[in-house]
Amino acid sequence: MKKINIPMLLLAMLVIAMFVGIGVAISYGNIWLIFLFLVLGFAFMGFGLSIKRKRSGSH
Repeated sequence: MKKINIPMLLLAMLVIAMFVGIGVAISYGNIWLIFLFLVLGFAFMGFGLSIKRKRSGSH
């Protein structure tokens, strides 16, 4: 059984929460929150991918 990587799991859950936040912001009709959650979601996703790339050792 593989060991669960807790920090990466929490980061993935944070990215999912940002995209859920986009849905909530759409329901409220607030364009600024939509933009904020979109930018944060992609920023956290890019951060997670960069960490994964550094750990795997590929360039």
